[in-house]
Amino acid sequence: MLKLNHKKLEVWKASIELVTDIYRITNSFPISELYGLVNQVRRAAISVPSNISEGAARKSAAERRRFFEISRSSLSEIDTNVVGRYYCEFEMIGTKGKNTFPARRHDPRQVVVLIEDDGNNA
Repeated sequence: MLKLNHKKLEVWKASIELVTDIYRITNSFPISELYGLVNQVRRAAISVPSNISEGAARKSAAERRRFFEISRSSLSEIDTNVVGRYYCEFEMIGTKGKNTFPARRHDPRQVVVLIEDDGNNA
């Protein structure tokens, strides 16, 4: 049986949780955003664990780093499109004017730290 070591990485686990939260959050976006912002953010979210797993399967440290960098870039895209839009425009979660973005499990910046830690230790 194929051993997939990326499933042992804390960063991969956190990124899967991020995908779950992003899908839940984007379900609240206006229907007018379904084929624009929702699609873009969901694709960026699934890109994070996808690139972590692909990077973890690479033999060279340089290749692993490259895939982890792509994951980090996807997190920046999520941060801009979800967090920025949440605070500025939609106010879909929680009470108006309060920061209730689901940071209990992860904030995109925390996943970046995990990517860097796992990238240095992979």
